Amino acid sequence: MIQRLIYLSVFFFVMSLVPKLSAQTYYDNAEEHQCLKCHSSQTYTFFNTLMEYEEKKLMNPYYIIDSVGLKSGVHSVFDCTDCHSYEYTDYPHRAGIKLEPLPTCLDCHAGSESDFQFERIQEEFQKSVHYEVYGDNFTCAKCHDQHTYRPVARTSENVSEIVQFNNQMCLTCHGDVKSFMLVSGKENPEIRDVHEWLPNQELHFENVRCIECHTEVQEGLMVSHNILKKEEAVRNCVECHSENSRLKASLYKYQNLQQRAEDGTFSVIISNESYVIGAQQIPILRTLSFIILGLVLAGIALHITFRIIKKK
Repeated sequence: MIQRLIYLSVFFFVMSLVPKLSAQTYYDNAEEHQCLKCHSSQTYTFFNTLMEYEEKKLMNPYYIIDSVGLKSGVHSVFDCTDCHSYEYTDYPHRAGIKLEPLPTCLDCHAGSESDFQFERIQEEFQKSVHYEVYGDNFTCAKCHDQHTYRPVARTSENVSEIVQFNNQMCLTCHGDVKSFMLVSGKENPEIRDVHEWLPNQELHFENVRCIECHTEVQEGLMVSHNILKKEEAVRNCVECHSENSRLKASLYKYQNLQQRAEDGTFSVIISNESYVIGAQQIPILRTLSFIILGLVLAGIALHITFRIIKKK
């Protein structure tokens, strides 16, 4: 804990020395800069033609785009109008265009030959509790922000980063009262109360993703999108804390982590904070532990034997 506080202190100190960059710095594209000139700021200005003066207002927080996240996201190469109506280039925006449906992920990704398997993901998602309850109103964007999404699970070599990034998707809704009510219309249950049965909650939340217990593991699919009902979630500790851990078929199955997960090298412990007891066993240490245990038992037995002989 102290080590983390030191790291955070250093991080924030370094960040305080870095000058804040404007949207223009991140986006040289004129079209995108025009959008971000308003949508990356807390406020925006416009000329009130009725009153004939320039007015300044607060931007709706749901419409504020993280320009840094957008630049590092998978869709950074596209213009805003590739997904949003070209009529948004006129300002003030016409109210009616907000009612126009946005393209879905499959509008672009259907039939893709990549290993992302979007059609199969769609099939799995349609089995999930989210789709069962909300149907087509629950879109990919409810979890995956198209502006800032990054395939961290495929690209990161750090398990902790993968866990944090993925869990934040869930907590964006399940950890936020307003967002949860916007989707469900119900009060958001306290996450800690719902998981009251789970021992060492904080350690679990920091080291494994929500989906490890709340989805079905699918062979050949990088991330399962069939979110289970809470009654069907995994509650058996041995499922993860064992040599044949389900984590090897989910969290540790990514190609860049596969070898570390299988051979249990020290790098799993040293380079990643997200270490799950029992899931990553080191064969050499396990063998040595059995040998040491055997020698200790043999020593005790030998000692008892000599004590008995000596007494006689």
